[in-house]
Amino acid sequence: MTATIKLGRLAEFLGATLRGSAEKEITGLATLQEAGPAQLSFLANPQYRKYLVDCHAGAVLLKAADAEEYAGDALVVPDPYLAYARISHLFDPKPKATAGVHPSAVIADDAVVDPMASIGAFAVIESGARIAAGVTIGAHCFIGARCTIGEDGWLAPRVTLYHDVHIGKRVVIQSGAVLGGEGFGFANEKGIWQKIAQIGGVTLGDDVEIGVNTAIDRGALADTLIGNGVKLDNQIQIAHNVQVGDHTAMAACVGISGSTKIGKHCMLAGGVGLVGHIEICDNVFLTGMTMVTHSITEPGAYSSGTAMQPAAEWRKSAARIRQLDDIARRLKHLEKRVGEVTPDGKASSEG
Repeated sequence: MTATIKLGRLAEFLGATLRGSAEKEITGLATLQEAGPAQLSFLANPQYRKYLVDCHAGAVLLKAADAEEYAGDALVVPDPYLAYARISHLFDPKPKATAGVHPSAVIADDAVVDPMASIGAFAVIESGARIAAGVTIGAHCFIGARCTIGEDGWLAPRVTLYHDVHIGKRVVIQSGAVLGGEGFGFANEKGIWQKIAQIGGVTLGDDVEIGVNTAIDRGALADTLIGNGVKLDNQIQIAHNVQVGDHTAMAACVGISGSTKIGKHCMLAGGVGLVGHIEICDNVFLTGMTMVTHSITEPGAYSSGTAMQPAAEWRKSAARIRQLDDIARRLKHLEKRVGEVTPDGKASSEG
């Protein structure tokens, strides 16, 4: 069902300055290029400012400077993108679950499920698990023994929680995510790999979001820890005993090796890789495809690798990279020869 909200109500909700008719009805959100007269749009990136001239939106979320140049209705806010994020929930068509347990769900006798939780079709909840009020468990989810899920959590269909996974409040987990799988731990005995039992668990703080097909392994001894407000994209691998600080965000395909500790308010772009047993301090930004091989102790942005270039140029660069070791040796030899020259410019007797 399409929501219909008057522009004045949206301004009140955002604390925005309204320029236009408070009675105008808004039924949805759209881009500047595609928005119609009953839709709300926004301008967050300056490169899209050119689309304002021909925009047909019913109203646009704008900064004050941009609103001065716009003839249509507007909601003036300090941060249009943040305003869009807040208002998007008012028009979200995602179905709302109703409290209750589907007849096909399988729930252990000693599991505790709050009456205000929603348990979907063919979900399995094992012994000792505790599900709080307002939690939604989607169809075909598996909740292992002794797991706990805090208030207002939302698990999409086919989420798997192994045993002893503990989740805070308002956590969102998308389909295919697996929490608490066994970490990659083996000891080598004369060329034969001996498995190490992974006897820790996984603990998530409040307001965490986990994307599709992301895996968070259980700890070998202590729990793998994900802090409050952490946001994880799709297809991320977090190995055993990793610790992720509050409000850190990671884009798709990040891979974190075991026992690495990541600080608070960090951002890891797509495809970043981290070796094990290192520490990343707070407020670090790692650009896409960066490979981190040692600890980072100073906040800031870090990169590795080379950016894309035409293939012919890349082959030349790659050839030069292979020559770097030889060039370094020759340079060291030349520096040594220069050092053998006496202060008056004459070669020493050893030269």
